[in-house]
Amino acid sequence: MYENNYPNNTYHYDTSHTENESSRMDNFGGGGYGQTGSMGGVPVRKTPEPQKSFGTGKKIAVALCCGLFFGVFAGMGFFAVTTAGNILGERISGKNQIKVIETPDTQQSEKMEESPESVSVMAEEGQENDIAQTQTSSYYTTVTDVTEVVKAVMPSVVSINNRYVERMSFFGQEYSSEARSAGSGFIVGQNDTELLLVSNQHVVAQAEELTVQFVDGTQAEAQIKGADIDKDLAVIAVQLSDISSDTMYAIAIAKLGDSDSLIVGEPAIAIGNALGYGQSVTTGVVSALNRAIPTSDGELPDVTASDVEINTFIQTDAAINPGNSGGALLNMQGEVIGINSNKIGGSAVEGMGYAIPISDVKPIIENLMSKETRLKVAEDQRGYLGITGVDVYSDYSELYNVPQGVYVSSVIEGGAADRAGITRGYIITALNDEEIDSMAELKEELSYFAAGDTVELTVMKMMYEGYEEDVISVTLGKQSTMR
Repeated sequence: MYENNYPNNTYHYDTSHTENESSRMDNFGGGGYGQTGSMGGVPVRKTPEPQKSFGTGKKIAVALCCGLFFGVFAGMGFFAVTTAGNILGERISGKNQIKVIETPDTQQSEKMEESPESVSVMAEEGQENDIAQTQTSSYYTTVTDVTEVVKAVMPSVVSINNRYVERMSFFGQEYSSEARSAGSGFIVGQNDTELLLVSNQHVVAQAEELTVQFVDGTQAEAQIKGADIDKDLAVIAVQLSDISSDTMYAIAIAKLGDSDSLIVGEPAIAIGNALGYGQSVTTGVVSALNRAIPTSDGELPDVTASDVEINTFIQTDAAINPGNSGGALLNMQGEVIGINSNKIGGSAVEGMGYAIPISDVKPIIENLMSKETRLKVAEDQRGYLGITGVDVYSDYSELYNVPQGVYVSSVIEGGAADRAGITRGYIITALNDEEIDSMAELKEELSYFAAGDTVELTVMKMMYEGYEEDVISVTLGKQSTMR
């Protein structure tokens, strides 16, 4: 019927089996197709050999290894896809995005986000930081809060009040009247007997009396220690004996910064005695650097004049008004980067203030600080030359080829100049080696000398070949003898 076509999983009956085995098979299955059939009995399946089985622990270990292997490869694939996507995104959008410059505060903020527990610790440490650390974030952003800078620097800023005599000449007759002006300054140092302050020269010029007001409201008299007219700088001194111990405790010495490292657009703070009302604060940015502006006794003189000194200034939009002159222009670290001057521009412009770069004048300030302080002599004891003079301006100097200085138009008979041999036509160019450019400067210098003092006058005398320089010693006389 099947003729030896047996399924693979069955075996045919083997006639070599013994009768007993056959009977057992019959008993197991019973019956069949007969003795002569191709299958003598019920087909018998071969019992498969038992397989070795793994334990539960081994199965778990194998599963974990497979899972870990799959996870590693899946992670690598995800990382590769993400990285490729980021690179492609940067290439697509990079042209339309502004690069963000990280500042130290940005990095600090990231660290605080990584560790929330460190926020309170960093906040406590921040209270102990100095101005430079607490204001760093504002250095590259809009100025919104400068209270810490002002609080630290205000003790070094002073108000200066100048009482002076304004003199005018009309048809050879001199008239005078008392006037007052207000300005600013800041403390730069101290020696054994004096407190030293910096201001503009035009703030303290022709002063009969200088009064300095400190941060605590107390006042003290000051004297001019030295001045540089070309740079519009002056150093004044207050005697330590005139300052109380409480005031000494309240004031501070300003820290000078580096104006050479300034960047256009960085914040700037101006502090000064605006309009003489007392200290006030204005803020802005550094608008320009190395702004070349001619300076002289006028606000904006003719730049074509040969004697005009061309200086460079810091331009800022921080408001600098009358009275701010001589005050401090500060950076966000509380360092003085400039000396404000309202003289330049004045009311002719708006939103443009100027300051003398501090790095340019540090050597000049140090030199003026080292000079001997001169005390003005009381008016009734001052010495006089006994001359009338006319200013030789730069245009006259060029036109007539004469030296710039004070032209002696007349000499009072029997006066100090007459006794020294000075005659009409001489041009005074210096007094004790201090350059004299005008009659006002000559009177300012003479105010420090009493009658009977001897001074050295540098004069230019007209000779056949031209002007010749000479130095003449003059013993000053009293005002009564000049009339």
